[in-house]
Amino acid sequence: MLDRWKQKAKGLKAELYALYLCYKDPRTPWYVRLIAILVVGYAFSPVDLIPDPIPVLGYLDDVILVPLGIALVIRLMPEDVLQECRENARQRLDESNPQNWVAACFIILIWLLLFASIGYYSTKFYKGYLQ
Repeated sequence: MLDRWKQKAKGLKAELYALYLCYKDPRTPWYVRLIAILVVGYAFSPVDLIPDPIPVLGYLDDVILVPLGIALVIRLMPEDVLQECRENARQRLDESNPQNWVAACFIILIWLLLFASIGYYSTKFYKGYLQ
């Protein structure tokens, strides 16, 4: 059972990397590129929009959002480009482990802005409440 899950995870990673290669391919339409880079950037980001320690919700983005995004991009991608990029991805994944630090920084920025706005409005609320 564990081996089957490892194989599925490895296949998902290869599929994501193939989508990244499709994004870079000039034969890919611009709107598919946009969706592909959003999905790949989020999936390879070491930081999640919903942190994994949050019970149940933390893994929902990994289990639902990423596969739905992959399915959408695969459906929109030209078949010849997708097949070629899948082959390249399998070869390249044996050599390296890609991560997207730009997407990680973007997600961290979202969290910082969220915390800053909560802090700002809560201090404003408490100042008005105490007076």
